[in-house]
Amino acid sequence: MSKQLVSESNPWGLSWEKFFYYFMGLRKGELRKDIDTLRNQYPDDDSDQLARRVVNAQVPLSLAGGIILQIPWLLPGVGPALKLLGVSMGASVMVILNMTMLLQIALIYGQDIDDRARLKEMLAIIAASGLAGGASALPHLSALHPGYKALVGGTAVTTVSQLLGEAAIRYYRSASQNSRHVATT
Repeated sequence: MSKQLVSESNPWGLSWEKFFYYFMGLRKGELRKDIDTLRNQYPDDDSDQLARRVVNAQVPLSLAGGIILQIPWLLPGVGPALKLLGVSMGASVMVILNMTMLLQIALIYGQDIDDRARLKEMLAIIAASGLAGGASALPHLSALHPGYKALVGGTAVTTVSQLLGEAAIRYYRSASQNSRHVATT
């Protein structure tokens, strides 16, 4: 039985739900299926090991996404509007990747992804991903070769994704242990 996300007095819950799960392309059923598949592939892994598999699987995606985010800045003939459009599209992809990782880790630790608390956590992911996108643009202020700028920017995005993953592991592990402790008392 899932918790009700929306009450008649608070329609914003439904708006956020639709934004994250429809507009941003996050599908709860697919996330649950992915974690079930992961558990079946690695039945001897504990929650920490499974969660680290999720984080490690994101490293190449984050690096590629971070490098792709740099491409508009590397094209001299592209105007500022197209550069910003390319960067914003790349940043959207990174936000979706990080939110997916967060929800997968939450599922691994037995958290309810229908719980309204996940919405607040996803807002934090958006903020952190925005900082990563901004940090990835910093190399363009330097005199580095364009190829190195893309690599440095991609590394910045990857580092933020890994830090988010590790923070999510600690957060959900703690929440899981607290809920088990409350259940036994």
